[in-house]
Amino acid sequence: MPEAGRVIGGSARGIRLEGPRGSATRPLTDRVKESLFGALEAVGALDGPFLDLFAGTGAAGVEALSRGAPAATFVEHDGPSCQVIGANLRRAHLELGRVARADVVGYLRNIRPAADGPFAAALIDPPYGDPMMTTALELLGDPARDWLIAGATVAVKHFWRDEPADLVGVLAKQRVKRFGETALTFYTRKQRADHSGTL
Repeated sequence: MPEAGRVIGGSARGIRLEGPRGSATRPLTDRVKESLFGALEAVGALDGPFLDLFAGTGAAGVEALSRGAPAATFVEHDGPSCQVIGANLRRAHLELGRVARADVVGYLRNIRPAADGPFAAALIDPPYGDPMMTTALELLGDPARDWLIAGATVAVKHFWRDEPADLVGVLAKQRVKRFGETALTFYTRKQRADHSGTL
């Protein structure tokens, strides 16, 4: 099996991850991964469950579990990639991951399974230029769907020119970090309105 990077922090630090043969997945580089998880740890977003959308090799969810997330759900439609995610969880000796073989948009349009979430952090990492990026963000930002806790952080990995909107439902953009052609856009789920009507 080809390698797909390594775990760079936490209990599984240094473990090399597998990648599916012949796959076009783009594993997170160490630089992007360090920036992503540094930001999530800084706001306590790994204190709750993590959602890895378009999971590929599962590198993001494995990193989250290694760094102390109490659970992670990996959503990936490709069967061989789902098998690789399972292998990577075993390789890293992490037992709190659940792999859902599903189309990401279809998964998010369904009622949230009791075993999944609500999530404190999520990563959306589709192929560059895929319109499902926007749809997935809109579904996460729909408060009626109950995917995220109040104050949750959502990170979107995308081509730097394809920056998503500033406000998507209850998700408010906080910052953008660029790494060459790759960018991470961070959102925070706004708190529910209190009795005074403020957020």
